[in-house]
Amino acid sequence: MGSRPPARNVITAAGDIGQQLATWRKLLDLTAAQVADRAGIARGTLAKIEHGDAGVGFSAVLSVASALGILDRLIDATDPYETDLGRARADQALPKRVRR
Repeated sequence: MGSRPPARNVITAAGDIGQQLATWRKLLDLTAAQVADRAGIARGTLAKIEHGDAGVGFSAVLSVASALGILDRLIDATDPYETDLGRARADQALPKRVRR
């Protein structure tokens, strides 16, 4: 049984994030080879990330963000307690497990 292709919004987001990571790399005046080496990934994997391949492993994307020095910004951007909703609900206990 094969997996479903990613949703259109996921494909769009992968492209946007890939372009943004490439822009960070260029702003920092780093070559693709330097970033790939620092991230511990193949140069081809970095190219896939920068071109928006949504099938690249999550750890590879995080490794690139770390190599670019923006991993903390990524973590902060996804922190629910940095949102109005998260702060409003901070005192409520969250469920330990979500049933499917």
